[in-house]
Amino acid sequence: MRWPILTSLALLAACATTTPQQTYDIVIRNGIIYDGSGGDAIRGDVAIRGDRIAAVGAVNGGGKTEIDAHGMAIAPGLINIMSQAQETLIADGRAMSDIKQGVTLEIFGEGESMGPLSPAMKDEMRQYQGDIKYDVEWTTLGEYLQWLTKRGVSPNVASFIGAATPRVNVLARANRAPTPAELEQMRALVRQAMEEGAFGVASALIYAPGAYAATDELIELCKAAAPYGGIYISHMRSEGNRLLEAVDELIAIARDAHVPAEIYHLKAAGEKNWPKMDDVIRRVESARAGGLRITADMYTYNAGATGLDAAMPTWVQEGGLEAWRKRLQDPATRARVIQEMRTPSDQWENLLMLAGSPERVLLVGFRSDKLKPLTGKTLGDVARMRGVSPEDAAIDLVIEDDSRIETIYFLMSEDNIRKQIRQPWVSFGSDAGAPASEGVFLKSHAHPRSYGNFANLLGKYVRQEHVISIPEAIRRMTSLVATNLGIADRGLLRSGYYADVNVFDPQTITARATYENPHQYAVGVAHVFVNGVQVLRDGEHTGAKPGRVVRRGR
Repeated sequence: MRWPILTSLALLAACATTTPQQTYDIVIRNGIIYDGSGGDAIRGDVAIRGDRIAAVGAVNGGGKTEIDAHGMAIAPGLINIMSQAQETLIADGRAMSDIKQGVTLEIFGEGESMGPLSPAMKDEMRQYQGDIKYDVEWTTLGEYLQWLTKRGVSPNVASFIGAATPRVNVLARANRAPTPAELEQMRALVRQAMEEGAFGVASALIYAPGAYAATDELIELCKAAAPYGGIYISHMRSEGNRLLEAVDELIAIARDAHVPAEIYHLKAAGEKNWPKMDDVIRRVESARAGGLRITADMYTYNAGATGLDAAMPTWVQEGGLEAWRKRLQDPATRARVIQEMRTPSDQWENLLMLAGSPERVLLVGFRSDKLKPLTGKTLGDVARMRGVSPEDAAIDLVIEDDSRIETIYFLMSEDNIRKQIRQPWVSFGSDAGAPASEGVFLKSHAHPRSYGNFANLLGKYVRQEHVISIPEAIRRMTSLVATNLGIADRGLLRSGYYADVNVFDPQTITARATYENPHQYAVGVAHVFVNGVQVLRDGEHTGAKPGRVVRRGR
């Protein structure tokens, strides 16, 4: 009579010894682990407890949630070192295009950051908004980041302070040097942003008003950031005709301010400048050998995206958009601008000329509903439609649209892209927002890098072309950035680190966005966790928004 009871007890005992105790919240099992260090992959599991990684390798305990990652890569969440998602996240905090590539941290700030703002800057920001509308409810950079995460965002967020932001605070958009007292005001704003957790000073030196800053001004701003461990990161003075001189300036700023420095979106723009990339690499390697920490980042496409302001001299843009438009309506000024747009020069960065043809200039974003039908046409198309020169067409469009007009310029060579990817000190940033393929985002085109920068690296340049290995690619998108910026406890799969985790299929990850049809998500990423919360499950967004503010050293 006791046998059934004993058998049941034995079965229970057997189950107790074979069923893992649920000691973790999540266990991702049977994956190929790329821990972010660049070392060889191992097969194993990753366990998450709360917002932290609890174990990596052979995980014995069970999880409340178990995920089978057989055949898939388990990697740290990717870090987008050059994100322009500061407005797209206001419209849609899910960061769809980046989350679907495994990105878990967006870093903003090129040129002009979302703070600190003067009252006049707030008014300007409200006045010139495009399709995405929002109220400016913050003043400092730290307040913006807190405001954004309070609204709810899926990825973590962080920022540099744009070098032009303290300049505009103090000098508005004037083309002049600051007085010593004004420079100290600017330095105080840098210190404030650094105390709020900014990573350093970020410049954009081909655009007004950033172009108005002399080298010594940038050195002084970087000196203000140096005691906080800040770095200098720059869209350099030139990426074309004076590329080598621009690299020398960046290295000089790093040396004189005693800060590390990084080149934003490394490139040689314009076919005649393509051979300069070898010299750029030599200059960076020489500086690194001499003890300076010089690095770079890039996107994985042969076209850049900016505005028609990059086709016109910066002097005509002094004072901001309204002053620029007003000058363009003066016949004498217009004639001078057109002449300068057609004249080769090393004095300013003429992306229309560097592209080589108006057919290689794609118009992708307008404010005006009347002009939106031109989206996706080239500047050459519009010039022919209107029976005017490309230069006249560009000027008329800026006047009519009351905006810089979002523009794609085809500038770079595939050979240089591969050469840059091979450099161990190069990381990756999209230089784009994080849109969704729906809603307000469909009112304009996008650069395909918005949807595919990281997947393009892993699919095209790693899997198909074998330019670098998967472990090295993961290192460059994770721990390299975290180390360069002083980000604590992120960028590696390590016990105790924050559980920012990316699970993807190395055999299928692919960028699908094209220049003709950019609003297409990448494929191949199955699961993404941010601070231990699953935001992507089986390739679909969960709606979770656990993103936090990430600060230097924290």
